[in-house]
Amino acid sequence: MKEFWNERYADAEYAYGKKPNEFLVAESQRIKPGGRVLCLAEGEGRNASFLAAKGFAVTAVDQSREGLEKTKKLGKELGVKIETIEADLEHFDIEPSSWDAIVSISAHLPPAIRKKVHDQVVSGIKTGGVLILEAYTEKHLNMPGIGGPQLHQKELFMALSELKVELAGLNFVIAQEAERHFDEGQYHQGLSAVVQVVAERVV
Repeated sequence: MKEFWNERYADAEYAYGKKPNEFLVAESQRIKPGGRVLCLAEGEGRNASFLAAKGFAVTAVDQSREGLEKTKKLGKELGVKIETIEADLEHFDIEPSSWDAIVSISAHLPPAIRKKVHDQVVSGIKTGGVLILEAYTEKHLNMPGIGGPQLHQKELFMALSELKVELAGLNFVIAQEAERHFDEGQYHQGLSAVVQVVAERVV
């Protein structure tokens, strides 16, 4: 998969645009001012750059070197600093009780890896911290929008019922499956089916 993402991000254009994810923008006020934020599967940096510009200390993790180079480039354009880590999430360890927020936008992973990552997400968020997550659901296969896993990758979709189990230990503030219109570069477009979660660690 690393080769796939390096190829997608190698183009000069930003595959998913430079604008941040709309759900993240709407919910970012929940993050502690100046807090440490970890962005998982960050790609080309559109969400990390947005958060850094709001004064958060942002670390972006992605397996694609091409994507992280564009993250740095976008950060420079906006005059913000972003720490980048090149790593496959299967082999990345999230520091326990270290993050004021963890952001997971379209971080579609095989179930076994996703469960491991989400277990670390629960322990990695500080007390009072928050997870902001949006991903495509399998219902998207019947939607007109462009984006998300393909028909042969059904296991990569997320469902709210599964997330409630995988993220047990967090307090769900928003937990919904919804339809919304995307306008994020050439690969996230049109009416789409997503799951959206905002969850806090209260203890």
